[in-house]
Amino acid sequence: MPLDQYDLVLCTGTAQQVPFLERLTPARAAGYKGVSIQPHEHAQLRAAGSSDQEVRSRVADAGLAIAELDAITTWLPGHAPPASFPTELAQMLRGHTPERLVPIAASLGARSLTVVEFYGAKVSIDDAAEAFAGICDLAALQGLLVQLEFLPWAGIPDLRSGAEIVRRAGRSNGGLLIDSWHLFRSGSTLEELARIPGESVLGVQLNDAPERAEADLSDETQHRRLLPGQGSFDLVGLLRTLDRIGSRAPLGVEIFSDALAAQPIEAIARSSADATRRIVAAARS
Repeated sequence: MPLDQYDLVLCTGTAQQVPFLERLTPARAAGYKGVSIQPHEHAQLRAAGSSDQEVRSRVADAGLAIAELDAITTWLPGHAPPASFPTELAQMLRGHTPERLVPIAASLGARSLTVVEFYGAKVSIDDAAEAFAGICDLAALQGLLVQLEFLPWAGIPDLRSGAEIVRRAGRSNGGLLIDSWHLFRSGSTLEELARIPGESVLGVQLNDAPERAEADLSDETQHRRLLPGQGSFDLVGLLRTLDRIGSRAPLGVEIFSDALAAQPIEAIARSSADATRRIVAAARS
């Protein structure tokens, strides 16, 4: 099922405490058209005896599509998890390579793969563009899109650097993922976004936050995001900018929030979808 700029996607981060298959019916009931999946969830499904075809069938039967496999983390030459990472997490992230995840995304029937620099190491734009192009070429063989996500505290910290990597890579199936939290917390602007071709924006993730950033951005973004409309981000302006440049990316809803996670999945899906639809309506009225 194709997804476009009118469709909402329930991202794993919004309901990460709920097993993947248990999110499907509540997501569809709330009006979502797609879901994302993370590599560790795929591993859990396989360990429980579910084949990729069975997962695809369950998703399709629920009236949904898998929008993305999130994310490739080990892809840059010489980059690896730092010693400060917990051993189990580091071991898991080392396995999130293009060679391993592209076939999984294809087998699941995903629309796209997300790529991030997660380790905070210094990044050469040229080296990153070459590596990103290689991922795009591998994914193109399977009909997959590849979206690069920037993180304010990491080696690709803002829209400008992410866009330059995508531009230099020059692959038609490669583009950017615009997460509103990372966009605004990185100091990137809507004016910068307005200069990017719409076809280069392949994914969008919406969320909100207070005006004042916390000292530890990584901790804030993983635990205390807000529903769209509850914070200070110019989400209406963001959506209007995306529409003006001609982006057709589906609208992911990614709200890492300990408070939200404490609620039942039905309430999570409904409140996150309703909040996002209010922002969309305000932007497109």
